[in-house]
Amino acid sequence: MATIEELADRVERLLLRHEELQRTNALLATQLAAVTNERDNLRSRLNAARSRIDGLLQRLPREPAAPDHGAVDGTDGEPLRSVG
Repeated sequence: MATIEELADRVERLLLRHEELQRTNALLATQLAAVTNERDNLRSRLNAARSRIDGLLQRLPREPAAPDHGAVDGTDGEPLRSVG
């Protein structure tokens, strides 16, 4: 059977652990708030970028462009080739 001193020591350790967990929880809550704020900011920036892209797409001509059978680089009349 545990003595009163052993029980008191266990209670002290539990109290210290409880305080440590409270500090850790507060730190995690602060970090979560910061990350949530950053996420919301990034989401807002993404939506603004999407709006700008949608605006640019609206300004593009609607009729299909004539087919290009080989772009010419303008120097020797040779078609442009992709590298890689």
